[in-house]
Order: sequence, then C-alpha cells, then structure tokens
Amino acid sequence: MLAVMLVCAAPVIASYLTYYVLRPEGRRNFGELIAQQPPLPAQLPVTTLDGKAGTLGQLTGQWLLVSVAPGACGDDCRNHLYLQRQLRESLGKEKDRLDWVWLVSDAAPVPADIAPGLQTATVLRADAAAIAQWLQPAPGQALADHLYLVDPLGHWMMRFPAGLDRAGAAKAKRDLDRLLRASSSWDQPGRPQTDLPAPTAAQP
Repeated sequence: MLAVMLVCAAPVIASYLTYYVLRPEGRRNFGELIAQQPPLPAQLPVTTLDGKAGTLGQLTGQWLLVSVAPGACGDDCRNHLYLQRQLRESLGKEKDRLDWVWLVSDAAPVPADIAPGLQTATVLRADAAAIAQWLQPAPGQALADHLYLVDPLGHWMMRFPAGLDRAGAAKAKRDLDRLLRASSSWDQPGRPQTDLPAPTAAQP
C-alpha cells in the first residue's frame, strides 16, 4: 500500500523538486511556499448554495485556487473572485486542470448580482473555524485577504500575497504555469460531476 501511495504521489513530489529545488537559478516564485503543507480536511462537511451536502474531500484530484469570505462578499471578496476567474481563463487549454473555489464562511446570503460570474466556480459553504484550522493568513492579515493554492493531493502548498491586484495576478499566473507544466503527467483535466456537487450560482 505504501508503494502504491508513493507511486501516486511521486509526480507531484517531482514537480515540487523541479520547481523549488532543481531550478534555483533565475526562479523567483511570487506566491509564498507553505513549508508544512497541511492536508485538506477531507471529512469537513460542505453545502452548495442551494443546500446540497458533500465533503471538502470531494475537491481533491485537481489544482484548487481558493478564496475564503463571508457570503455578503464585499469589494475585496469580489476582487478575489474576479482574479480567480481570470487566472483560470488565462491558462487556456490547461484551465480545466484548475478549479476556482470560493469557501463561504458563514450563512449569509450571497448577493444575486454576482451570480453570472460564478457559473464556472465551485461555491461551497463551510465552517469558518474548521477552514481556519487548515488555511492560515500571513502574520497581521486575515484569512479572507489571500488566495490559496492547493495541489491535487489536497495539500495547501502556496499562499498569494494579500491585496492581490491585476499586476500581482500576472505574477501569480507564472507560478501556476510552472506548477501545471511540472505536474502535467499526473493530474487529469476535468472532474466527474458525480463526484462533486455541481458549481452553483448565487441565490436571490
């Protein structure tokens, strides 16, 4: 069993070695690499905005670009959602290897006016305290201030700087391009819809 696990994990481990160890010259990653890389809490209950239940573990198998924010979704939240969508679209033919995920951290209704922009997103409500035990902000920042990158095995492995703007997003895209290129032999584009609650738009 250990051998099978090592075989499955080897391509992702190799991608990290290639990106962070074997190419130190000229490499300047924009996102902050997380040393401990805590695993996704697979059994954490989640619900879609229309009330369908699931677990966070259903997200594994693809790269995840994650934001966390209350349902009211203020200006910073909306900026993150816009950048998440744009970053995914900018990947071109590789975009189906990346899910952009909004973890809604409370029970507040989501504004109806942002529904059209969420059609390709995975929007899930999850307990804020449980999320905070997995993802963590930089010192002096709040959980909602960052975008977080999770690898296909469910490990949180990168945190993008707070206050991300379009210029910063262009730098974040370079990180995504390198990681997707280094792991191209492992993960598969797309996800069977039977394995995950379908992406859901905002409800009035």
